[in-house]
Amino acid sequence: MAGHSQWANIQHRKGRQDAKKGKIATRLIKEITVASRMGGSSLDGNPRLRLAVDKAYDNNLTKETVERAIKRGAGEVDGANYEEVRYEGYGINGAAIIVDCLTDNRVRTVAEVRHAFNKHGGNLGTDGSVAFMFKHCGTLLFAPGVDEDKLMEAALEAGADDVVSNDDGSVEIVTGPYDFVQVKETLATLGFKSDAGEVTMKAQNEVVFTGDDAARMQKLLDAFDAVDDVQDVYTSAVIQD
Repeated sequence: MAGHSQWANIQHRKGRQDAKKGKIATRLIKEITVASRMGGSSLDGNPRLRLAVDKAYDNNLTKETVERAIKRGAGEVDGANYEEVRYEGYGINGAAIIVDCLTDNRVRTVAEVRHAFNKHGGNLGTDGSVAFMFKHCGTLLFAPGVDEDKLMEAALEAGADDVVSNDDGSVEIVTGPYDFVQVKETLATLGFKSDAGEVTMKAQNEVVFTGDDAARMQKLLDAFDAVDDVQDVYTSAVIQD
C-alpha cells in the first residue's frame, strides 16, 4: 500500500513538540492518572496505562513521577478528578479536527475550545461530525533507506495491521491501538528501531496545506495546544513548510 510523503510532516510536528516539553509532561501525568483510574494500576492488565507509561519514559519523566500519577489515579493519594471530553470540528478549508481533553471543569473547557475554533477560522461541530473520518491506531515510522521487504515481513509477523510505503521512501507500520507497544518492542529486538511512533487518530483522507493556508491552519492548531485541558489534537491537515 502506498502513502503520501510523511517524513517531512513528522519532522515538522516533532520540532514543534520538542518546544513544548513542559506541557507534554503535564499531559502525560494526567493521562496516566486517568488510565489508572479507569483500568486499574497494573500495567499488564491495563494496555492504556502501559502505553501512557511507556510514552512518559520516552519523554524522560522520572519513575517517581510516573508511580505517583498511577497511585493518584488508583485513589491511593489525593488529586484532581479528571474526565475525558472530545470535541470535533472543522478548520481552514474544511479540514477535520478532533480535540481530546481531560478536564475537571467541562464548562471552562468547552468555552476555551470554542473560542480557539472561532478566533482562528474554524467551527466547533457536533459529536460524531468528523470522528468517522479517523481510525484509532498505532503508527511507527521508519526513515527512508530501511530494508522495506524485511521490515514488512517482520512487522506482519509481529502483529501489525498494515505496512505503508510512502512516496518519500519512508515506511509506516500501522498497528491496533493496544498492540502498538508489543509490535514496537518486537521490531526493536529484530533491529528495526522506529524513528517516530504514536497511538493516534489517523485521518483516512489527508488535506495538504501550503503557504498562507498552512500558516492559518497552524495558528488554529497552536491555539488548541495553548488550552491547558487539551491532551491531543488530531487533524486531516498535513502542513508543509
